[in-house]
Amino acid sequence: MSSTVYMPVKCLWGKKALPDNSSLLSEFGKRCLILTGGSGAKKSGALDDACDALKKEGIEYSVFDGIGENPLISACRAAGEAARAAKADFIFGIGGGSVLDAAKAVAIYASNPDLSATDIYKREYENKPLPVVLVGTTSGTGSEVTAVAVLTNDETGIKKSISGDDCYARLAFLDAGYTSSLPYASTVSTALDAFAHAVEGYFTQKCNGAVMLWAEKCIPMIFEGLKELSESENISDELREKLYYGSIYAGLVINTCGTAFPHPLGYVLTENYGIPHGTACAAFFAPYIDRCARFAPEKTEKFIAMTDSLENVKAVIASLTDLRGVTIGKENAEKYALRWQSVLPRNFAASPGGLTQEEAAEILAEI
Repeated sequence: MSSTVYMPVKCLWGKKALPDNSSLLSEFGKRCLILTGGSGAKKSGALDDACDALKKEGIEYSVFDGIGENPLISACRAAGEAARAAKADFIFGIGGGSVLDAAKAVAIYASNPDLSATDIYKREYENKPLPVVLVGTTSGTGSEVTAVAVLTNDETGIKKSISGDDCYARLAFLDAGYTSSLPYASTVSTALDAFAHAVEGYFTQKCNGAVMLWAEKCIPMIFEGLKELSESENISDELREKLYYGSIYAGLVINTCGTAFPHPLGYVLTENYGIPHGTACAAFFAPYIDRCARFAPEKTEKFIAMTDSLENVKAVIASLTDLRGVTIGKENAEKYALRWQSVLPRNFAASPGGLTQEEAAEILAEI
């Protein structure tokens, strides 16, 4: 099977990648809007480094810190308005996956003032998005290198992604040191997300060639990290690096391969029960890997060689997946599955053996 790998993001890897390469920021203009969430960008040290780098290059900036988890399209549009008010030439996103995804949407809203909040899903607008620079502070989404942004519709509460070449960042600074202030629970959830990306992408038919190399590199990296997290809450710098760079390789995998059914099913847990995204995806790891063993036995054997027995891998994931208080049942599962009645997600078809709406309801009912 032929494949296409496209990766236009310029990535600067390693310690002090941002302060040592601040001159690269100058090519994007003289003003920018820094986009952050709550306090994570500040605690990580990334915000201070970014401000210092911008000052060094003579670039004016303002800060918009109103992006929450599972970013709302209304917040992204408001940030776009703030960018226009600041006459920003580019968007500088600093934070976890929610902020990085939001930065891609903000860049679109900023250059298209007539675009309503929901119009972004139509993927039609006149002006090119502003350039985007990203700095990640969690080890989860790999959004630094993907052309995807997952946004939440305020009116429906439903998460839906946008994707395309216009969603790539122009520049990403990849420094695992910025994850050092991330609490244990958030470290676990984001690492589970990265593992979901790596494994789900690996089992798609698109995973071959160079992408296979990335998958084979990150799957054991992230799994070893998850094992360490399951054994102790003490997180070393070495573990932080393993998880962060593993998440970037996993991002490279899903950028070509996409994800499988644990992701759309996980949205149900996030939207209705407040379960963090990574944990929500991991909730469906067991039925997913069992399906892989059934429909993709050769790849499953390779996966086992990279990690451990399926039972042991499932045990590690289950030990880190906190679903206390969540019981769905058959009736609710069938109701939630109605969202896939008209159009099945591509993630379903990408899963080994495919997945129907009825099968999705059965899997949800087991939670």
